[in-house]
Amino acid sequence: MTDLRRGFAIKIGHPSSVNRHPFISAKNIIFAAMSIEVKDLTKLYGKQKAIDGISFSLEKGEIVGFLGPNGAGKSTTMKILAGSLRPSSGVARIHGIGVGEHPVRTKKITGYLPESNPLYGDMYIREYLSFIGDIHRLTNKKKAVEQIIDIVKLRPEANKKISQLSKGYKQRVGLAAALIHQPEVLILDEPTTGLDPNQIVEIREVIREYGKNRSVLFSTHILQEVEAICDRVIIIHQGKIIADNTLSHLQSQQAGSIIKLVLRERVEESAWQVLPGLVSVRRISGFEWELEGNDPETLKKQLLSLSLQNNWNLVSLHSESRSLEDIFRGLTKSPNNE
Repeated sequence: MTDLRRGFAIKIGHPSSVNRHPFISAKNIIFAAMSIEVKDLTKLYGKQKAIDGISFSLEKGEIVGFLGPNGAGKSTTMKILAGSLRPSSGVARIHGIGVGEHPVRTKKITGYLPESNPLYGDMYIREYLSFIGDIHRLTNKKKAVEQIIDIVKLRPEANKKISQLSKGYKQRVGLAAALIHQPEVLILDEPTTGLDPNQIVEIREVIREYGKNRSVLFSTHILQEVEAICDRVIIIHQGKIIADNTLSHLQSQQAGSIIKLVLRERVEESAWQVLPGLVSVRRISGFEWELEGNDPETLKKQLLSLSLQNNWNLVSLHSESRSLEDIFRGLTKSPNNE
């Protein structure tokens, strides 16, 4: 069987041809089907573990949201995948190629927008993108620059110096630099920072379109962005991955659904504690409550019965699926961040 990837062929099952290839060995052929493969990755700063033995993978065509509180290890992981930081232990591969062993090779097929988005403010937009094109040795650099200017909608500001741009347009320049060489894997660390709502929608469409036949890993604190474009969600907390699945599976996996209740009367929170199976209760307003139970349908019946017993006037009662924000808060809350 022949695996064609980026212009070279490997005879799988033929050890001699595998060993002749400088980037793919017999032990990592299995990873070639994955665009990103992380295995037991750890990064230490002194005695502190920024990331602690994490493992995950992305297939071609996946757009995956990488979520976590500040300091959870998102940026550290992304820097390692981009070849900007060496791990203390573990393996990171891009298209089966070890990032640590062959950083130049992996950078050729990876686009990276870091959280800090470092730019040369004294350069003009075209000048900067042309410079990035030279780094990637693009054969038709001028055409690539003009195409990427249109893709990220930089045309209205294209004749300006980077220092003259708003924060939102500087972010677009960083995204253009990450995309200009048409990488197979795109790693975006908070790509919509500084963008207004209209710009966020535009960049969202760029990411969605780009991710159709490539792989995208991106972090954000705007959870609606993840719900809008992601196939899958990875949540990291205190350096460990605590969730990795589709959003729909996470919603069904987390205990209970949210029950929203509106009464005409004011009641005390203690009134709900008689309900068996109640997980949590929160007052939204004077008359509106949000409750969660292990069995939402049973909880609704109990709420109806309790309302009748106390002669409460029930205005509305309905259940809602847990939002990504609910899931995120539930998984990452701790005594230190509540």
